[in-house]
Amino acid sequence: MGWLDALRGIAALVVVFDHSSYTFMGDFRRELMPQFNTSRYAIMVFFLVSGYIVPASLERRGCVRTFWIGRIFRVYPLAAAAVTMLVAADLLGLAEIRDFDRQSAATVIVAHATMLQELLGTPGLLLVLWTLSYEMAFYLLVVALFTVRLHQQSAEVAVVLAALAAAGVTAGVVLPASALSGLVGTGPLIAFASIAMAVAIGCASAGSPVLRGFGGVLGGVLALVLVLFNGTVPLWEGLVILAVMFLGTAVHRAENGQSTWLRAACTAVGVVACAVGSAYWYGDGDHFARRGWIIAFLMAVLTFGAGLLSRRRRIPRSLTGLGTISYSVYLVHPVLLAVIDGTAGRRRQDSLLLEVAFFAVLLPLCLLTYRGIEAPGQAWGRRFGHGRRSTRPSRPREKRGI
Repeated sequence: MGWLDALRGIAALVVVFDHSSYTFMGDFRRELMPQFNTSRYAIMVFFLVSGYIVPASLERRGCVRTFWIGRIFRVYPLAAAAVTMLVAADLLGLAEIRDFDRQSAATVIVAHATMLQELLGTPGLLLVLWTLSYEMAFYLLVVALFTVRLHQQSAEVAVVLAALAAAGVTAGVVLPASALSGLVGTGPLIAFASIAMAVAIGCASAGSPVLRGFGGVLGGVLALVLVLFNGTVPLWEGLVILAVMFLGTAVHRAENGQSTWLRAACTAVGVVACAVGSAYWYGDGDHFARRGWIIAFLMAVLTFGAGLLSRRRRIPRSLTGLGTISYSVYLVHPVLLAVIDGTAGRRRQDSLLLEVAFFAVLLPLCLLTYRGIEAPGQAWGRRFGHGRRSTRPSRPREKRGI
């Protein structure tokens, strides 16, 4: 699966450029963004890759409990370490933590512990954590479909979500950011959601089929409600994000003989058409340039398609290696940027040399965090999840290595 690592590596580099350009190449960034939204390009590639890999991981293991153990040890150790580094830099006066609008420390901690903080009205301590909230919502939906035996319907789910996005923006449905938090209060929503999530994961991991179904559905409903009514991106874009991930799953099913390529192609056409139409109809705004978003989205889909076509070719080790440490690159670079902004400040003039130097410092540091934090965490996850497999529900045989 080297092509997937290559895609993650490319996306990680683009994310780093997107954020570091604020500091080192501000003028160039202002010219580029209306034409090509680098942030949306990178995260859509990431979401397609996640959609391809994550459901397959669950179905290969056949055990919800093992799946959650693997996800927890894959995602949380490095996220906790990156947040700790940022807090330490703030205490030392080297960086500044964002304002949480009078939210208590306990509320912020609990929200981040769920990894749904961006969907709970709590801005992420790291600017990149918002995407992990949508990833977590996707995990909950994947488990929900698996427990009720609808996991093979990825194509249909992707098209329905994309169609809802198009219908919503056409009908002019607009909700304020974190609308549900504003209605019931951020603290109560975080308390309810954290309890519901814990119950959902616990029940979905239980041995009883009834409890598994209840837990899966509870988690899926929680994820949908938060994305629909408490997202920080426009409603249509939140639905498109989920649709894109399920599109990745539909492609995986075609690749592994669980579905047909015609079905996957029709799904891709439907999702792309609805996404582009939604962005076009949404129009330009103060913080949204539809041309830049549409071009970035189409390029992300084409990049994923190019990777898929090259899946049987030899992938350069530099790209697969970069993909291996891509999660570290994704989480560590905002900490380093926060320290630079808090000490040296942002450049008034573009400096390509400093941009390159930032990458030169960042990548070796990320190799260290991968070896010291990520890899041991994944090893612990495999150890705790070893042998916890289930034969339910039945599924076609899949390729190993995902």
